[in-house]
Amino acid sequence: MQTTLLFLAIALLSFSLLAALALLYRLHRKTQDAGQSNQMLERQLQHTTTTVLQQLNAMTKQVGERLRDNTQQQQQSQQTIGERLDTAARAYAVVTNKLTQLEEANKRIYDVGKDIASLQEILRSPKLRGAIGELFLGNLLSQILPPDHFIEQHRFQSGEVVDAVVKLRDNMLVPVDAKFPLENFQKMLAASDEEKDAHKKMFVSDVKKHIDKIAKQYILPDEGTLSLALMYIPAENVYYETIVKGIEENDLVHYAHSRNVIPVSPNSLYVYLQTILLGLRGMQIESSAREMMQNLIRLKGDLERFNGDYSLVGKHLTNASRAFDDSRKRLEKFDTKFEKVAQVELTELPQATADQE
Repeated sequence: MQTTLLFLAIALLSFSLLAALALLYRLHRKTQDAGQSNQMLERQLQHTTTTVLQQLNAMTKQVGERLRDNTQQQQQSQQTIGERLDTAARAYAVVTNKLTQLEEANKRIYDVGKDIASLQEILRSPKLRGAIGELFLGNLLSQILPPDHFIEQHRFQSGEVVDAVVKLRDNMLVPVDAKFPLENFQKMLAASDEEKDAHKKMFVSDVKKHIDKIAKQYILPDEGTLSLALMYIPAENVYYETIVKGIEENDLVHYAHSRNVIPVSPNSLYVYLQTILLGLRGMQIESSAREMMQNLIRLKGDLERFNGDYSLVGKHLTNASRAFDDSRKRLEKFDTKFEKVAQVELTELPQATADQE
């Protein structure tokens, strides 16, 4: 905009200059016959022309400077605009990336929601709930105990199969059975205040049935079990409602203990198994110490036998040394006698020779 105004100013100035020159030229033509007037007009014309040219040069210089300033400002503006465009492009890329991530996160959340819905559908089936409980129980046992100290799906002589047994000292067994009383538990949570008590009683009844089944079918001392069993509840919220929170009118904890059944959740079973593992390690240390003592006893016997053999060899060596000394002394005596005999023969031989001569 400023450049356009400068060009317009230059154009107006040029037009004014041309108009002045034309006017002076006309005056020059009219006063051509008058000598002095002519010279005066020429001087005025020359002065005016010089002044206009100076103003035109100054204006041109100013316009050039303005043009350079405008060019620099335009370049700076273009650079600034370019930087802002780059920043905007990067911001757009970041926003696009975040939107993509957000879309992926929403998709994953949607997938998780579908999985949760599918899991809820699965948990509606008692058999599938039991299978999930057995799976969780097996994973927890395998993560804590050595493989030779637990058995999954142990079958008793009666044909009953418990989810798992933990093997203790002298092959004593601790039955562990997974129970998932979920149906009436969910109904109890979703019920209104008027219906909650009814569903609570049904939930308590379900838990008691599981306790009675475990006590009757899996506590079998004649088959090597302890006189107690563990009821594994794989959901912490169900365990909390069953044991921790308790139900005043039907104390399930006391009922379970009266049947020698100990309800456990994933967290509490982990503590039980860690305690059992410490006991197993203590038993292993005791067994290792017993084996070490037996090895020391055997080593002591071997050392005593070696000592006897060594003493016997010493006696034999002593006897041999004595026999050697006796033999050496006899040999020395024999050597002395032999020398004496040899000396006797040497002295007699010359005399015998002289007689012969």
